[in-house]
Amino acid sequence: MGRSVLDFLGVEIIGVMSPVSICMLLVVLLVSTLSPSASDSAAAAASATTAATLVYDESPSDPPGRRLAGALLNAAAFVALITVATSLLVVLYYYRFTGFLRNYIRFSAFFVLASMGGSILLSILRAATFPLDAFSALVLLLNLSAVGVPAVLSPAVPVLLRQAYLVALAVIVAAWFARLPEWTTWTLLLALALYDLAAVLCPRGPLRVLVELASSRDEELPALVYESRPASASVSHAVAALGSVELQPVEPAPPNPTLSNRNVDPDRTSVEIESLEEETSPLVPNEPSSSGDARQQDITAEREREREGERNQDPSSSSSLPWPALESDAFDASRGIRLGLGDFVFYSVLVGRAAMYDLMTVYACYLAIISGLGCTLILLSICRHALPALPISITLGVGFYFLTRLLLEPFVVGASTSLVMF
Repeated sequence: MGRSVLDFLGVEIIGVMSPVSICMLLVVLLVSTLSPSASDSAAAAASATTAATLVYDESPSDPPGRRLAGALLNAAAFVALITVATSLLVVLYYYRFTGFLRNYIRFSAFFVLASMGGSILLSILRAATFPLDAFSALVLLLNLSAVGVPAVLSPAVPVLLRQAYLVALAVIVAAWFARLPEWTTWTLLLALALYDLAAVLCPRGPLRVLVELASSRDEELPALVYESRPASASVSHAVAALGSVELQPVEPAPPNPTLSNRNVDPDRTSVEIESLEEETSPLVPNEPSSSGDARQQDITAEREREREGERNQDPSSSSSLPWPALESDAFDASRGIRLGLGDFVFYSVLVGRAAMYDLMTVYACYLAIISGLGCTLILLSICRHALPALPISITLGVGFYFLTRLLLEPFVVGASTSLVMF
Protein backbone atom coordinates (compact mmCIF):
# COMPACT_ATOMS: atom_id res chain seq x y z
CA MET A 1 0.00 0.00 0.00
CA GLY A 2 1.19 3.55 -0.78
CA ARG A 3 1.65 6.25 1.76
CA SER A 4 -1.36 8.43 2.47
CA VAL A 5 -1.59 12.21 2.43
CA LEU A 6 -1.46 12.29 6.24
CA ASP A 7 1.88 10.49 6.20
CA PHE A 8 3.44 13.10 3.93
CA LEU A 9 1.79 15.94 5.84
CA GLY A 10 3.11 14.57 9.14
CA VAL A 11 6.66 14.50 7.79
CA GLU A 12 6.35 18.10 6.59
CA ILE A 13 4.90 19.32 9.90
CA ILE A 14 7.68 17.67 11.89
CA GLY A 15 10.29 19.12 9.52
CA VAL A 16 9.03 22.64 10.28
CA MET A 17 8.02 22.32 13.94
CA SER A 18 11.34 20.83 15.05
CA PRO A 19 13.48 23.91 14.15
CA VAL A 20 10.75 26.22 15.47
CA SER A 21 10.79 24.38 18.80
CA ILE A 22 14.60 24.47 18.94
CA CYS A 23 14.59 28.21 18.22
CA MET A 24 12.04 28.91 20.95
CA LEU A 25 13.92 26.71 23.44
CA LEU A 26 17.21 28.54 22.81
CA VAL A 27 15.53 31.94 23.21
CA VAL A 28 13.93 30.86 26.50
CA LEU A 29 17.32 29.66 27.77
CA LEU A 30 19.00 32.91 26.71
CA VAL A 31 16.32 35.07 28.29
CA SER A 32 16.34 33.03 31.51
CA THR A 33 20.14 33.09 31.71
CA LEU A 34 20.73 36.70 30.73
CA SER A 35 17.74 38.32 32.46
CA PRO A 36 18.95 41.44 34.28
CA SER A 37 18.59 41.75 37.98
CA ALA A 38 16.29 44.26 39.62
CA SER A 39 19.13 46.70 40.14
CA ASP A 40 20.03 46.59 36.44
CA SER A 41 16.48 46.87 35.09
CA ALA A 42 16.79 50.56 34.24
CA ALA A 43 20.03 50.02 32.36
CA ALA A 44 18.55 47.04 30.54
CA ALA A 45 15.51 49.06 29.47
CA ALA A 46 17.78 51.80 28.18
CA SER A 47 19.93 49.36 26.22
CA ALA A 48 16.89 47.72 24.57
CA THR A 49 16.18 50.68 22.24
CA THR A 50 15.34 49.37 18.77
CA ALA A 51 13.27 50.37 15.76
CA ALA A 52 10.17 49.32 17.73
CA THR A 53 10.71 51.96 20.44
CA LEU A 54 11.57 55.02 18.38
CA VAL A 55 8.26 56.82 19.02
CA TYR A 56 7.65 56.10 22.69
CA ASP A 57 10.07 54.94 25.38
CA GLU A 58 7.94 53.05 27.87
CA SER A 59 8.59 53.58 31.56
CA PRO A 60 7.16 51.53 34.46
CA SER A 61 6.11 54.74 36.20
CA ASP A 62 3.81 55.81 33.34
CA PRO A 63 0.05 55.32 33.79
CA PRO A 64 -1.58 52.41 31.91
CA GLY A 65 -3.39 54.71 29.46
CA ARG A 66 -0.20 56.41 28.42
CA ARG A 67 1.64 53.11 28.06
CA LEU A 68 -1.14 51.69 25.89
CA ALA A 69 -1.20 54.75 23.63
CA GLY A 70 2.60 54.73 23.35
CA ALA A 71 2.62 51.01 22.58
CA LEU A 72 0.07 51.52 19.80
CA LEU A 73 2.23 54.30 18.33
CA ASN A 74 5.33 52.10 18.47
CA ALA A 75 3.49 49.22 16.77
CA ALA A 76 2.09 51.51 14.06
CA ALA A 77 5.51 53.00 13.34
CA PHE A 78 7.18 49.58 13.20
CA VAL A 79 4.53 48.14 10.86
CA ALA A 80 4.82 51.21 8.62
CA LEU A 81 8.58 50.74 8.51
CA ILE A 82 8.19 47.08 7.54
CA THR A 83 5.63 47.99 4.87
CA VAL A 84 7.98 50.53 3.30
CA ALA A 85 10.89 48.09 3.39
CA THR A 86 8.81 45.30 1.82
CA SER A 87 7.48 47.63 -0.88
CA LEU A 88 11.04 48.66 -1.69
CA LEU A 89 11.93 44.97 -1.92
CA VAL A 90 9.08 44.45 -4.39
CA VAL A 91 10.29 47.31 -6.57
CA LEU A 92 13.88 46.08 -6.58
CA TYR A 93 12.85 42.53 -7.35
CA TYR A 94 10.46 43.68 -10.08
CA TYR A 95 13.31 45.51 -11.85
CA ARG A 96 15.57 42.45 -11.37
CA PHE A 97 18.05 43.87 -8.86
CA THR A 98 18.53 40.32 -7.64
CA GLY A 99 22.29 40.66 -7.13
CA PHE A 100 21.83 43.73 -4.96
CA LEU A 101 19.21 41.95 -2.85
CA ARG A 102 21.45 38.93 -2.33
CA ASN A 103 24.37 41.11 -1.26
CA TYR A 104 22.11 43.04 1.10
CA ILE A 105 20.93 39.81 2.72
CA ARG A 106 24.52 38.64 3.13
CA PHE A 107 25.49 41.98 4.71
CA SER A 108 22.49 41.81 7.04
CA ALA A 109 23.41 38.28 8.11
CA PHE A 110 26.99 39.33 8.81
CA PHE A 111 25.84 42.40 10.77
CA VAL A 112 23.42 40.38 12.91
CA LEU A 113 25.98 37.66 13.63
CA ALA A 114 28.89 40.04 14.27
CA SER A 115 27.26 42.85 16.25
CA MET A 116 24.10 41.51 17.89
CA GLY A 117 25.46 37.97 18.14
CA GLY A 118 28.74 39.29 19.50
CA SER A 119 26.93 41.15 22.26
CA ILE A 120 25.02 38.01 23.24
CA LEU A 121 28.21 35.93 23.11
CA LEU A 122 29.95 38.42 25.39
CA SER A 123 27.05 38.27 27.86
CA ILE A 124 27.15 34.47 27.86
CA LEU A 125 30.91 34.45 28.50
CA ARG A 126 30.48 36.86 31.38
CA ALA A 127 27.60 34.91 32.88
CA ALA A 128 29.51 31.62 32.62
CA THR A 129 32.82 33.23 33.72
CA PHE A 130 34.51 31.44 30.84
CA PRO A 131 38.26 32.24 30.62
CA LEU A 132 38.64 33.62 27.09
CA ASP A 133 40.71 36.64 26.10
CA ALA A 134 39.33 39.42 23.92
CA PHE A 135 41.51 38.63 20.88
CA SER A 136 40.47 34.95 20.78
CA ALA A 137 36.81 35.90 21.22
CA LEU A 138 37.08 38.42 18.36
CA VAL A 139 38.72 35.88 16.02
CA LEU A 140 36.09 33.27 16.91
CA LEU A 141 33.25 35.73 16.31
CA LEU A 142 34.63 36.90 12.95
CA ASN A 143 35.10 33.33 11.75
CA LEU A 144 31.56 32.35 12.72
CA SER A 145 30.15 35.46 11.06
CA ALA A 146 32.19 34.99 7.88
CA VAL A 147 30.96 31.42 7.47
CA GLY A 148 27.38 32.58 7.94
CA VAL A 149 27.54 34.97 4.97
CA PRO A 150 27.59 32.27 2.25
CA ALA A 151 25.65 29.80 4.37
CA VAL A 152 22.33 31.66 4.25
CA LEU A 153 21.97 31.72 0.44
CA SER A 154 24.61 29.58 -1.26
CA PRO A 155 23.33 26.17 -2.48
CA ALA A 156 26.86 24.74 -2.20
CA VAL A 157 26.77 24.90 1.60
CA PRO A 158 25.62 21.71 3.39
CA VAL A 159 21.95 21.71 4.26
CA LEU A 160 22.44 21.23 8.00
CA LEU A 161 24.89 24.13 8.18
CA ARG A 162 22.48 26.42 6.33
CA GLN A 163 19.59 25.45 8.59
CA ALA A 164 21.74 25.91 11.69
CA TYR A 165 22.71 29.45 10.67
CA LEU A 166 19.11 30.35 9.87
CA VAL A 167 18.03 29.19 13.33
CA ALA A 168 20.96 31.07 14.88
CA LEU A 169 19.94 34.29 13.14
CA ALA A 170 16.37 33.89 14.37
CA VAL A 171 17.55 33.23 17.94
CA ILE A 172 19.78 36.32 17.98
CA VAL A 173 17.11 38.68 16.63
CA ALA A 174 14.41 37.20 18.87
CA ALA A 175 16.61 37.55 21.96
CA TRP A 176 16.99 41.25 21.21
CA PHE A 177 13.29 41.84 20.52
CA ALA A 178 12.34 39.98 23.70
CA ARG A 179 13.96 42.81 25.66
CA LEU A 180 11.32 45.29 24.48
CA PRO A 181 8.95 46.79 27.08
CA GLU A 182 6.00 44.58 27.94
CA TRP A 183 3.14 46.67 26.56
CA THR A 184 5.05 47.39 23.36
CA THR A 185 5.84 43.69 22.90
CA TRP A 186 2.25 42.46 23.03
CA THR A 187 0.90 45.31 20.90
CA LEU A 188 3.65 44.80 18.34
CA LEU A 189 2.98 41.05 18.07
CA LEU A 190 -0.73 41.56 17.44
CA ALA A 191 -0.03 44.33 14.92
CA LEU A 192 2.43 42.12 13.04
CA ALA A 193 -0.11 39.29 12.92
CA LEU A 194 -2.64 41.64 11.31
CA TYR A 195 -0.01 42.97 8.91
CA ASP A 196 1.00 39.45 7.88
CA LEU A 197 -2.64 38.57 7.26
CA ALA A 198 -3.16 41.60 5.03
CA ALA A 199 0.21 41.39 3.24
CA VAL A 200 -0.27 37.77 2.17
CA LEU A 201 -4.02 37.49 1.51
CA CYS A 202 -4.89 40.92 0.07
CA PRO A 203 -4.77 41.08 -3.74
CA ARG A 204 -2.17 43.86 -3.69
CA GLY A 205 -0.38 42.80 -0.52
CA PRO A 206 3.41 43.19 -0.81
CA LEU A 207 4.19 39.62 0.26
CA ARG A 208 1.58 38.20 -2.10
CA VAL A 209 2.96 40.28 -4.97
CA LEU A 210 6.45 38.92 -4.24
CA VAL A 211 5.25 35.32 -4.21
CA GLU A 212 3.26 35.71 -7.43
CA LEU A 213 6.12 37.52 -9.14
CA ALA A 214 8.60 34.79 -8.18
CA SER A 215 6.16 32.09 -9.31
CA SER A 216 5.60 33.77 -12.69
CA ARG A 217 9.36 33.97 -13.27
CA ASP A 218 9.98 30.48 -11.86
CA GLU A 219 13.10 31.63 -10.02
CA GLU A 220 14.46 31.97 -6.52
CA LEU A 221 13.36 34.95 -4.44
CA PRO A 222 16.30 36.23 -2.34
CA ALA A 223 14.94 35.87 1.19
CA LEU A 224 15.77 34.16 4.45
CA VAL A 225 13.42 31.18 4.27
CA TYR A 226 13.69 27.90 6.15
CA GLU A 227 12.90 24.88 3.96
CA SER A 228 11.76 21.62 5.50
CA ARG A 229 13.18 19.61 2.59
CA PRO A 230 15.70 21.66 0.59
CA ALA A 231 16.17 20.47 -2.98
CA SER A 232 19.35 20.44 -5.01
CA ALA A 233 20.59 23.55 -6.74
CA SER A 234 19.53 22.26 -10.16
CA VAL A 235 15.84 22.29 -9.22
CA SER A 236 14.23 25.69 -9.80
CA HIS A 237 11.15 26.56 -7.79
CA ALA A 238 9.67 29.83 -6.56
CA VAL A 239 10.42 30.50 -2.91
CA ALA A 240 7.94 31.85 -0.41
CA ALA A 241 8.50 35.37 0.80
CA LEU A 242 9.42 36.28 4.37
CA GLY A 243 6.52 35.74 6.71
CA SER A 244 4.54 33.19 4.73
CA VAL A 245 4.41 29.48 4.17
CA GLU A 246 3.94 27.97 0.74
CA LEU A 247 3.51 24.60 -0.94
CA GLN A 248 4.26 24.42 -4.63
CA PRO A 249 1.55 22.85 -6.85
CA VAL A 250 2.13 19.68 -8.78
CA GLU A 251 4.00 20.10 -12.02
CA PRO A 252 2.58 17.91 -14.83
CA ALA A 253 4.67 15.00 -16.04
CA PRO A 254 6.59 15.74 -19.25
CA PRO A 255 5.37 14.00 -22.40
CA ASN A 256 7.15 11.09 -23.99
CA PRO A 257 10.46 12.55 -25.26
CA THR A 258 10.56 10.16 -28.21
CA LEU A 259 7.16 11.26 -29.45
CA SER A 260 7.74 14.94 -28.72
CA ASN A 261 11.01 14.96 -30.65
CA ARG A 262 9.51 13.27 -33.69
CA ASN A 263 6.34 15.39 -33.52
CA VAL A 264 4.13 12.61 -34.87
CA ASP A 265 0.83 11.08 -33.86
CA PRO A 266 1.09 7.92 -31.72
CA ASP A 267 -1.78 6.14 -33.48
CA ARG A 268 -0.33 6.95 -36.88
CA THR A 269 3.06 5.69 -35.73
CA SER A 270 1.59 2.36 -34.72
CA VAL A 271 -0.14 2.04 -38.09
CA GLU A 272 3.07 2.82 -39.95
CA ILE A 273 4.99 0.27 -37.87
CA GLU A 274 2.32 -2.32 -38.59
CA SER A 275 2.50 -1.74 -42.35
CA LEU A 276 6.30 -1.82 -42.19
CA GLU A 277 6.25 -5.17 -40.42
CA GLU A 278 3.88 -6.59 -43.01
CA GLU A 279 6.17 -5.43 -45.82
CA THR A 280 9.42 -6.73 -44.35
CA SER A 281 8.25 -9.96 -42.69
CA PRO A 282 9.15 -13.12 -44.64
CA LEU A 283 6.44 -15.30 -46.05
CA VAL A 284 6.07 -18.83 -44.69
CA PRO A 285 3.72 -20.71 -46.98
CA ASN A 286 3.62 -23.88 -44.90
CA GLU A 287 2.78 -22.02 -41.56
CA PRO A 288 -0.56 -23.08 -40.13
CA SER A 289 -3.27 -20.50 -39.84
CA SER A 290 -3.69 -21.05 -36.10
CA SER A 291 -0.11 -19.99 -35.36
CA GLY A 292 -0.58 -16.91 -37.53
CA ASP A 293 -3.71 -15.96 -35.61
CA ALA A 294 -1.90 -16.42 -32.29
CA ARG A 295 0.99 -14.25 -33.48
CA GLN A 296 -1.43 -11.56 -34.66
CA GLN A 297 -3.20 -11.57 -31.28
CA ASP A 298 0.14 -11.14 -29.46
CA ILE A 299 1.07 -8.21 -31.69
CA THR A 300 -2.34 -6.58 -31.15
CA ALA A 301 -2.12 -6.98 -27.36
CA GLU A 302 1.37 -5.51 -27.33
CA ARG A 303 0.23 -2.47 -29.33
CA GLU A 304 -2.71 -1.93 -27.01
CA ARG A 305 -0.35 -1.91 -24.03
CA GLU A 306 1.92 0.63 -25.77
CA ARG A 307 -1.05 2.87 -26.58
CA GLU A 308 -2.26 2.65 -22.97
CA GLY A 309 1.18 3.68 -21.74
CA GLU A 310 1.25 6.65 -24.13
CA ARG A 311 -2.18 7.75 -22.93
CA ASN A 312 -0.98 7.57 -19.30
CA GLN A 313 1.99 9.79 -20.18
CA ASP A 314 -0.27 12.44 -21.69
CA PRO A 315 -0.20 15.58 -19.48
CA SER A 316 -3.88 16.23 -20.09
CA SER A 317 -4.77 12.97 -18.37
CA SER A 318 -3.33 14.15 -15.01
CA SER A 319 -6.53 16.02 -14.22
CA SER A 320 -8.42 12.74 -14.04
CA LEU A 321 -6.29 11.50 -11.14
CA PRO A 322 -7.91 11.52 -7.68
CA TRP A 323 -7.10 14.39 -5.30
CA PRO A 324 -5.08 12.31 -2.80
CA ALA A 325 -2.72 11.22 -5.57
CA LEU A 326 -2.12 14.82 -6.56
CA GLU A 327 -1.53 15.74 -2.92
CA SER A 328 1.01 12.97 -2.43
CA ASP A 329 2.85 13.98 -5.60
CA ALA A 330 2.98 17.54 -4.33
CA PHE A 331 4.72 16.49 -1.14
CA ASP A 332 7.16 14.33 -3.11
CA ALA A 333 8.02 16.66 -5.98
CA SER A 334 8.11 20.01 -4.23
CA ARG A 335 10.69 21.37 -1.86
CA GLY A 336 8.26 20.99 1.01
CA ILE A 337 6.92 23.61 3.35
CA ARG A 338 8.87 26.84 3.67
CA LEU A 339 8.63 29.16 6.64
CA GLY A 340 9.91 32.72 6.65
CA LEU A 341 12.55 33.55 9.23
CA GLY A 342 10.35 36.35 10.56
CA ASP A 343 7.90 33.73 11.82
CA PHE A 344 10.71 32.05 13.78
CA VAL A 345 11.63 35.40 15.30
CA PHE A 346 8.20 36.48 16.51
CA TYR A 347 7.23 33.02 17.78
CA SER A 348 10.39 33.10 19.89
CA VAL A 349 9.77 36.68 21.02
CA LEU A 350 6.42 35.59 22.44
CA VAL A 351 7.82 32.66 24.45
CA GLY A 352 10.86 34.73 25.42
CA ARG A 353 8.60 37.39 26.90
CA ALA A 354 6.64 34.67 28.69
CA ALA A 355 9.92 33.30 30.11
CA MET A 356 10.35 36.58 31.99
CA TYR A 357 7.25 35.67 34.00
CA ASP A 358 7.33 31.92 34.76
CA LEU A 359 7.73 28.53 33.09
CA MET A 360 4.03 27.63 33.31
CA THR A 361 3.27 30.53 30.98
CA VAL A 362 6.07 29.40 28.67
CA TYR A 363 4.53 25.91 28.37
CA ALA A 364 1.09 27.35 27.61
CA CYS A 365 2.43 29.76 24.98
CA TYR A 366 4.55 27.07 23.36
CA LEU A 367 1.61 24.66 23.03
CA ALA A 368 -0.57 27.46 21.65
CA ILE A 369 2.02 28.46 19.04
CA ILE A 370 2.62 24.87 17.91
CA SER A 371 -1.13 24.25 17.71
CA GLY A 372 -1.61 27.38 15.63
CA LEU A 373 1.24 26.42 13.32
CA GLY A 374 -0.28 22.95 12.88
CA CYS A 375 -3.64 24.49 11.98
CA THR A 376 -1.92 26.77 9.47
CA LEU A 377 -0.11 23.86 7.82
CA ILE A 378 -3.34 21.87 7.59
CA LEU A 379 -5.03 24.85 5.93
CA LEU A 380 -2.02 25.07 3.63
CA SER A 381 -2.56 21.51 2.41
CA ILE A 382 -6.21 22.36 1.69
CA CYS A 383 -5.85 25.82 0.13
CA ARG A 384 -2.62 24.99 -1.74
CA HIS A 385 -1.35 28.58 -1.92
CA ALA A 386 0.74 30.89 0.25
CA LEU A 387 -0.73 31.51 3.71
CA PRO A 388 0.39 33.79 6.57
CA ALA A 389 1.97 31.86 9.42
CA LEU A 390 1.67 34.47 12.17
CA PRO A 391 -2.05 35.23 12.74
CA ILE A 392 -3.30 31.95 14.21
CA SER A 393 -0.20 31.16 16.27
CA ILE A 394 0.31 34.69 17.60
CA THR A 395 -3.37 35.12 18.48
CA LEU A 396 -3.46 31.80 20.34
CA GLY A 397 -0.12 32.51 22.03
CA VAL A 398 -1.07 35.97 23.28
CA GLY A 399 -4.49 34.72 24.41
CA PHE A 400 -3.04 31.77 26.31
CA TYR A 401 -0.41 34.00 27.91
CA PHE A 402 -2.98 36.25 29.54
CA LEU A 403 -5.32 33.36 30.35
CA THR A 404 -2.51 31.48 32.06
CA ARG A 405 -1.19 34.52 33.88
CA LEU A 406 -4.56 35.85 35.04
CA LEU A 407 -6.59 32.65 35.58
CA LEU A 408 -4.61 29.42 35.48
CA GLU A 409 -1.61 30.40 37.59
CA PRO A 410 -3.62 31.87 40.53
CA PHE A 411 -5.76 28.73 40.55
CA VAL A 412 -2.80 26.32 40.44
CA VAL A 413 -0.77 28.26 43.00
CA GLY A 414 -3.76 28.60 45.34
CA ALA A 415 -4.58 24.91 45.04
CA SER A 416 -0.97 23.92 45.65
CA THR A 417 -0.54 26.12 48.71
CA SER A 418 -3.81 24.74 50.13
CA LEU A 419 -2.62 21.17 49.43
CA VAL A 420 -5.60 20.54 47.15
CA MET A 421 -5.08 17.67 44.73
CA PHE A 422 -6.79 17.77 41.35
